[in-house]
Amino acid sequence: MTVTTGTILWEPQADARQTTRIGDYLAWLERERGLTFPDYAALWEWSVTDLSAFWDSIWNYFEVVSHDSPTAVLDGVELPGARWFPGATLNYAENVLRMPGIGDDEPAVLAYSQSREPITWTARQVREQVRRVRAGLKARGVGRGDRVAAYAPNIPETYVLMLATASLGAIFSSCAPEFGSRSVIDRWSQIEPKVLVAVDGYRYGDKPVDRSAEVLAIREALPTVAHFISIGYLNGGGDWDSLDGDDELAFEPVPFDHPLYVLYSSGTTGLPKPIVHGHGGILLEHLKILALHHDLGPSDRFFWFTTTGWMMWNYLASGPAVGAAIVLFDGNPGWPDLAALWELVDTAGITYFGTSAPFLMACRKAGVTPRKKLKGVGSTGAPLPPEGFGWVYEAVDRDLQLLSLSGGTDVCTGFVGGAPLLPVRAGVISGRCLGARVEAYDPEGKPVIGELGELVITAPMPSMPVGFWNDPEGSRYREAYFDVFPGVWRHGDWITIGTDGTCVITGRSDATLNRGGVRLGTSEFYSVVEGLPEVADCLVVHLDKAGDPNGELLLFVVPAEGVEVDDALRARIARELRGSLSPRHVPDAIYGVRAVPRTLSAKKLEVPVKRILTGTPVESAAAKGALANPESLNAFAELARDRAAGGAAEA
Repeated sequence: MTVTTGTILWEPQADARQTTRIGDYLAWLERERGLTFPDYAALWEWSVTDLSAFWDSIWNYFEVVSHDSPTAVLDGVELPGARWFPGATLNYAENVLRMPGIGDDEPAVLAYSQSREPITWTARQVREQVRRVRAGLKARGVGRGDRVAAYAPNIPETYVLMLATASLGAIFSSCAPEFGSRSVIDRWSQIEPKVLVAVDGYRYGDKPVDRSAEVLAIREALPTVAHFISIGYLNGGGDWDSLDGDDELAFEPVPFDHPLYVLYSSGTTGLPKPIVHGHGGILLEHLKILALHHDLGPSDRFFWFTTTGWMMWNYLASGPAVGAAIVLFDGNPGWPDLAALWELVDTAGITYFGTSAPFLMACRKAGVTPRKKLKGVGSTGAPLPPEGFGWVYEAVDRDLQLLSLSGGTDVCTGFVGGAPLLPVRAGVISGRCLGARVEAYDPEGKPVIGELGELVITAPMPSMPVGFWNDPEGSRYREAYFDVFPGVWRHGDWITIGTDGTCVITGRSDATLNRGGVRLGTSEFYSVVEGLPEVADCLVVHLDKAGDPNGELLLFVVPAEGVEVDDALRARIARELRGSLSPRHVPDAIYGVRAVPRTLSAKKLEVPVKRILTGTPVESAAAKGALANPESLNAFAELARDRAAGGAAEA
């Protein structure tokens, strides 16, 4: 299917207000609050203008279980510093384990793995597992404020461990077992866990990966760990079953902003930022976005391909709070081929399939045609180009709602995405999410429409971090988000907001390509270049050049198998960029590389490459433990040396 940016690929059904959860919410607002809204745009405007009324409606519509009622909804609107629902006490785990609409004997967690046989737990079994693990933690002295760390994949044990930890008012943190020991130690040495739970290894496709040496190194580097529990995931054994006891399932009432879990920035330079999220903020945000934007509820089976090192795992984990069963998967998504993950739709009865934009584009390139009946497909992790949208509607299902989502670990959600009341347009994010006052700012800090600007959030959101760990004065937190535009959250992406509310994100603002004063987004480069069958992957950076306003634009290409980056391919790439984008987009040089450096969550690393090419040593440009393929940086260091010596060797 050939589509151009903005082509309408899906439109809401005429009865959307009668058949969707957002429609039911609108009817509730009219019935309970006397509020009517003609369309999504009006609802969004109200949600970011009358913050107290909107978030109070979310609290009441979803019937949040609390122990003490709040004295207000929002105590001040300044950023940072706004306090949500002061006086309230609640517990995230209690609200998730309520599982509204899931019967006690109906499946709530379905888990698939390349390391062992499938597991299905009913709602009753999930609650019993959380009770058991909670009792085991409590017997080991774990209580309010203690940290529990999991070096474990996306499996049921990790899920119930998180909920059990939260039920005690303790604080959870996870790292995927593909993380190297240095990367894990950099994260957990900051939070000093009391309990460490770890797998012995895992299988990735048909390859066994032993992690016993990494687990030993992590244990030795964390002197605060008083209790170690092993899950025999690869070789069997372990003492996971020792987490047990007779205590009844109970939930510690904690303040709205009590720490729930600690997520981390990618840590490509310096120590990863330990981002603390609170019980109430995460609960309200996930209730809102999963039900009203993704339209998830009872009878749904919600899947998102993720590891425990990516915030989408935490996002998926909240599914039962809106009545959706969740489907977990651990393994290689491309083994034995890219159709394997799609087969889970039938095997597990998935109704909502979430993944990354690079995975969808890889399926398109491989010619995969899943043809699955789904309510929705979610895409995040990178901008999805128009041809990716087209592939979903041509190869998967013409009737589903494709929701392209963008947000971040910092808020553990998306702040621009879709909704059942909005059409889906190729290459475009349908709109700004409810309660998220997202704007585009010009360099002077003024909002712009229809122009490229810095993505900012100009009003508080409940799931903004409680703070950073061990940052009592909040200086690191303020520096991370509020230094550029005081009182306004600067996220670090380029965004264009259309007059119709649609959004296009064109890449990281710290990876800007600036040709003669014109800012170019990286995503449009990747869409064109990676669309060529000869190209497997690519990365583009812009270097400033003294006396030259255009600077220097360098493109690095990973060729497809059996292809060479020769003059003919360079000419073809230049021709495609000139024709599809503009002459300004044609690189000054195109180099062949074996691999593009990526974080453990698969994000490309333009900024560290730029640093290396401008003379920064590799060890200072990026923390290798945060990379999926740290050896890929060596080629750029060699190129930097050649360029400094006046050569032009290939990377």
